[in-house]
Amino acid sequence: MNDSKIINDPVFGFIKIPRGLLLNIVQHPLMQRLTRIKQNGMASVVYPGAQHTRFLHSIGAFHLMSEAVLSLEQKGVFIFDSEAEAVEAAILMHDIGHAPFSHVLENTLIHGITHEEISLMMMQRINDEMHGELNLAIKIFKDEYAKKFLHQLISSQLDVDRLDYLRRDSFFTGVTEGNIGSARIIKMLNVVDDSLVVESKAIYSIENYLTSRRLMYWSVYLHKTVVAYERTLINCIRRAEYLAKQGWDIFASPALKYFLYNDINADWFTSHPEALDMYSQLDDSDIWSAVKVWAQSDDKLLSMLADDVINRHIFKVEVREEPVSDEEQHELRKSLAEKAGISYDDAGYLMSVNTIQKDMYDINDDHISILYKDGTIKDITEASELLNVDLLSKKVRKYYLCYQRF
Repeated sequence: MNDSKIINDPVFGFIKIPRGLLLNIVQHPLMQRLTRIKQNGMASVVYPGAQHTRFLHSIGAFHLMSEAVLSLEQKGVFIFDSEAEAVEAAILMHDIGHAPFSHVLENTLIHGITHEEISLMMMQRINDEMHGELNLAIKIFKDEYAKKFLHQLISSQLDVDRLDYLRRDSFFTGVTEGNIGSARIIKMLNVVDDSLVVESKAIYSIENYLTSRRLMYWSVYLHKTVVAYERTLINCIRRAEYLAKQGWDIFASPALKYFLYNDINADWFTSHPEALDMYSQLDDSDIWSAVKVWAQSDDKLLSMLADDVINRHIFKVEVREEPVSDEEQHELRKSLAEKAGISYDDAGYLMSVNTIQKDMYDINDDHISILYKDGTIKDITEASELLNVDLLSKKVRKYYLCYQRF
């Protein structure tokens, strides 16, 4: 009997999933749910090719993790087979708790609880079903295991999660600037004092990685049209939530209804065991089917916003270097209320003001350490000739003003 299953991935080619624990995770319903959640949320509004899923990304991250483990072992870093399997299991499940449209609905349908916390709840549930086979994987995921470098491979400034999504999102969007040399970076990884380092031969690949990451954020993930489309959808769902709380009968799948009619936060999740079941039934299709029906709603605002989402009638967006003044927001809201023939209060659903900040590299958060032949270690900010500290850690902040077009 064949001892592995093969997945043909357009980015990395054939990826082997060994039978046993890892294949059982891949085939688990909570993992299969990720095949129905888009990796890039609403980015396909700008890049129509971005149709790939969270599932595909998880498989790619798993592949890079197994490559990284192999590369480290070849350099004499001792990793038990059980540790290798556990770190591969952890990276497979790292995104398992994502909401529909990835990050978009994280503060809309749920409040005060992150997808990472929900991922952990789902891992615990799978672990219970598998009689504790994931104990070690969960320990590594939570950074409670003695070998800290294993956790760094899952979550750090240079983890396999980022190495996969930059490569993958660049491939599917066609934004070639994001195409990083993930294979070279992985081959150059090493461990010193239980900490992940990169050999100095890879310094240019790391510079390229950091630059690509910045480019991908501003040209894909935080592209102004993508942000505006996300705000249109968020406001549409906020309106549906408001009407649900007012006693309206809002069309939705049972799972989505649960989140529209209840105020769900971290406490709710811990005190209502059914919350996780309901959450695990939610995917992108629940949102699309509801929004299609809402476009015919008797509520003028809900139908307008739903129609915007369905027919790609995106909020107009202005990106500013300075915050949008209260006065300007007030005038805009007044004008929107007038044009739409609705109250000033309701006009708040037709606009959105957001501050978006993205750091290229946070020296306080975590380090990318460069290892030289003589054994010395320097942070990338010191090691790089191309990237100086000021440039690397410069905080870029932009103010987005989004509003309904008339």
